[in-house]
Amino acid sequence: MENAKKYGLIGLKALLTLAFGFAAFGKLSGNPDMVAVFDTIGFGQWFRYFAGGVEGISVILFWVPGLQWVGAGLLICTMIGAILAHLLILGPSFVPALVLGLLSAVVFYAHRPGKA
Repeated sequence: MENAKKYGLIGLKALLTLAFGFAAFGKLSGNPDMVAVFDTIGFGQWFRYFAGGVEGISVILFWVPGLQWVGAGLLICTMIGAILAHLLILGPSFVPALVLGLLSAVVFYAHRPGKA
């Protein structure tokens, strides 16, 4: 059972690494869809670079022993912001951000500081 949890967590982190890695690449490379989304949000394109940078750094931290919870925590905060942006500005398609945020919370919980 312990191996199943261990490998399940590795699989989850790999899945999130791919999802957020592609999202970060899209933001940082200037994908026209991402540029349009951040134009609609209205904070300026610097915020697109910031969000992409946070996502990229976070997935790297997923794989650094002792810092996995930091990466997951950053992504939880990022997904809370994404959910709010969808609900308040972009439209109701917040479910993907909610799912990614909840999956990041699983990683956070598994690697939380001070766990027994």
